[in-house]
Amino acid sequence: MEIILEVYNEYKKKIDEALSEVIQRESPVTLYEPLKYLLSGGGKRIRPMMLIFSCEASGGKFEDCLNAAVAIELLHNFTLVHDDIMDNADSRRGRQTIHKKWNENVAILCGDQLIGLAYEYLLKSDFIQIQQIARAFTEGIIEVCEGQSFDKEFEERNDVTVKDYLNMIGKKTAKMLEISAVIGGLIGNGDDKRIEVLKNFAFNTGMAFQILDDYLDITAEESAFGKKIGGDIIEGKRTYMLLKAREYATDKNDTEVLEKVLNKDNGSLRGDKLISDVKKIYEKYGVTISAKKEIENYTLKAEEYLHSLNNELSKSKLKWLSQMLMGRKF
Repeated sequence: MEIILEVYNEYKKKIDEALSEVIQRESPVTLYEPLKYLLSGGGKRIRPMMLIFSCEASGGKFEDCLNAAVAIELLHNFTLVHDDIMDNADSRRGRQTIHKKWNENVAILCGDQLIGLAYEYLLKSDFIQIQQIARAFTEGIIEVCEGQSFDKEFEERNDVTVKDYLNMIGKKTAKMLEISAVIGGLIGNGDDKRIEVLKNFAFNTGMAFQILDDYLDITAEESAFGKKIGGDIIEGKRTYMLLKAREYATDKNDTEVLEKVLNKDNGSLRGDKLISDVKKIYEKYGVTISAKKEIENYTLKAEEYLHSLNNELSKSKLKWLSQMLMGRKF
């Protein structure tokens, strides 16, 4: 595993260097200065790594897919910039968000420009399969936007089900990992069967990751999680945990508390008291256990898809990446 960590660090360094060279233009300053700021903000580069490891698992090399890996990271940053505007987020990765440091107009244009830059990098290499690659990339943009639209729509709806939620995170979160794997597989000249394996591995990993995020919001230690515990409850977010609790709840008082959270009509139940009450409801109906099982199911399903890969090193890299994504301290 130490060898894989060394490979990851080496690849990450090269991706970071490539990202630092994306912005070559200086004017208009109000566009390119914020973009330089954004792209210097760091990150684990999970999606580029998924693309690179999938490319290698299909017979390709790092050099073959670096531009595409940069493209997928640029696309990911587009989603973050626009999500931050919609969520009115103050910070991202410990730094001010673009719309807070500059303004919303600047942030919107930065997000738009990132799509253009992402396509520019995707098309830099002369791939035989460029039509399939571009189709997968475009499909990813469409579905991520659909997922974000569902997420915002759910804020105003009280009839959202767990099934609706799973469909939403499949589009918003899992799809980006999925297209990373598919594009990597295509660049590596993987056959249809290999690409399908990589696609399903990445999708299920993404699903597990998002449900884990919901789970950690109520079970993690605040110092390890990096943000306030119970924040999703205060915001009335339609998470796996909240929707499962509403599905399971039979006691009238419990149902009323959950409906108040969904309606953001917390009345006298505020802050830590509200979080404590909802946490008790989750424990009462086994919601945390249910979420943990769902995470385990998606994780095991993802790993099962890797069994058919005959390249042991590539299999180990992908499994390591999944474990790194899922192994946050809590």
